[in-house]
Amino acid sequence: MTTEFEQTDPERTLLPTASPARTRAAVRELLGPHRGLAAAGFGLMVLATSVGLLTQPLLGHIVDVVTERRSPDALTLPVVALACVAVVQGVTTALGMSLVSRLGETVLARLRELFVERALSLPLKRLEKAGSGDLNARVTRDVSRVADAVRGALPELARSALSIVLTLVALALLDWRFLLAALVALPVQAHTARWYVRNAVPLYAKERIATGAQQQQLLDTIGGARTVRAYGLQAGHTRRVTDRSRASVELTMRGVQLVLRFYSRLHIAEYMGLTAVLVTGFLLVRSGSASVGTATAAALYFHSLFGPVNTALVLLDDAQSATAGLARLVGVVDEPAPAVSERVGDPTTALADPSVTLTAVTHAYVPGRPVLHGVDLEIRPKERVALVGTTGAGKTTLAKLVAGLHRPEEGRVDVGGAEPYESGRLVGLVTQEVHVFAGPLADDLRLARPEADDEELREALATVGALAWAEALPEGLDTVVGDGGHRLTADRAQQLALARLLLADPPVVVLDEATAEAGSSGARQLDEAAERALRGRTALVVAHRLSQAAAADRVVVLSEGRVVESGTHDELLVAGGPYAALWHAWSGSRSPGAHP
Repeated sequence: MTTEFEQTDPERTLLPTASPARTRAAVRELLGPHRGLAAAGFGLMVLATSVGLLTQPLLGHIVDVVTERRSPDALTLPVVALACVAVVQGVTTALGMSLVSRLGETVLARLRELFVERALSLPLKRLEKAGSGDLNARVTRDVSRVADAVRGALPELARSALSIVLTLVALALLDWRFLLAALVALPVQAHTARWYVRNAVPLYAKERIATGAQQQQLLDTIGGARTVRAYGLQAGHTRRVTDRSRASVELTMRGVQLVLRFYSRLHIAEYMGLTAVLVTGFLLVRSGSASVGTATAAALYFHSLFGPVNTALVLLDDAQSATAGLARLVGVVDEPAPAVSERVGDPTTALADPSVTLTAVTHAYVPGRPVLHGVDLEIRPKERVALVGTTGAGKTTLAKLVAGLHRPEEGRVDVGGAEPYESGRLVGLVTQEVHVFAGPLADDLRLARPEADDEELREALATVGALAWAEALPEGLDTVVGDGGHRLTADRAQQLALARLLLADPPVVVLDEATAEAGSSGARQLDEAAERALRGRTALVVAHRLSQAAAADRVVVLSEGRVVESGTHDELLVAGGPYAALWHAWSGSRSPGAHP
């Protein structure tokens, strides 16, 4: 079903949301391997609740002792019994809650693993169509909602449900008429719960989508801040952020109003049921069918239902919110995984002909708006080709096609005679935005080659000029880097990425402005590191600085998604075409032979 948010952004195709039936099935699948733990946890909860229900009859017995003016010695046994009940209930409740919590955390951890595994395997094109905001909302808010429910709502809901059922059984054992009186509140409570679920489920689903749309707009606006300012688009972006934020707030306020009406109906049910139980107790005591203590126990039983009933119904709020989030997580987990040949090549296979060929390649992110138009390009084995052009020329798109992140809409890309999807790990990609993974520096490097020893790690770092600063870290290669650890500067993070590239040792490499983050002081050092990393490999370099193009074997110029020039640096300068214009503008020199 198309939502109002999808309609307002027709170019976005959100990641799927699982149906209620599929969500329930997924939960059963996750719980399946842990039946023993579930049985032990809920068994202890049943025991704890059953023992706790002895409190009301014991208090009723104490009331009878007092009203009938019996010997004070008659109070000793029920008082001791009350103390024993408190101890046993406390111990069993703690054990039961801990086991239920452990069950929930175990299942949640597995769900997270499945989500991350599938999210990382999704085609980049699919993620780009959905927008990073949608995936970000699922990773953050949806996971958080499910985690909060597992840690708080699940154990409390289990205990409350048991308390309700066993308390009603205890009321029936006192006198069946007390049970009937207590059930006066049931129709109001059932109607309230059904009304709430009917209204809450679609509301929370819309809120999740609205939050994803809001985050996507914020990411688009902040990520493209330079372009927004350059073209004076602040007003339009501010309006869109405001509109999507307002939509999210309005849905949140509708949820608050729904919860307030929910509580008011619950209070009406409580007063109706308590009144019925008290009137029944009065009539039974007056007729001699029950003692004052029994009537007191019945009233206490019903009063004790206030907590678990309210908790169970109130937790519907958390449960519905968590269910909506869970359905969005399961939707991603159930996404069909790409074929193995589309994700990972055989890293042990040698590439006899590490050439790259693009034949009549056309590609568009949005139908009808091609970014590349019939591109033909051949990169010979071990040749280094620099790709240059103005912003928006299609350089990054072409680099992604060669790296196998996208399939071309038309035409074909061959790496060593096969599509890059089929040669996966044989094509290495380093982009401008590299990530430093949290953990020891050595572990970060071994992501490229898990079996690499320390000497191989040092050799890779030395090749890219990073060994000196790496060994100077507080704990050397064992220093924790990334989030929560030692922060690396942009140029050092790029050196780390180049070192990983060396360890992976792919025969074909794509550098997409991989040295653009370095400042002027680190630019030469980073260019030299890239030069050493590319040695002996077939390389496509999206050049940020034209000094990289000057050092390449050949320069290819893109303009509006088409190849407009190809040749060596000197040949293109002499030709006086687009590349010469770019070079003069970049170098600040009008002399064709001038080098900065």
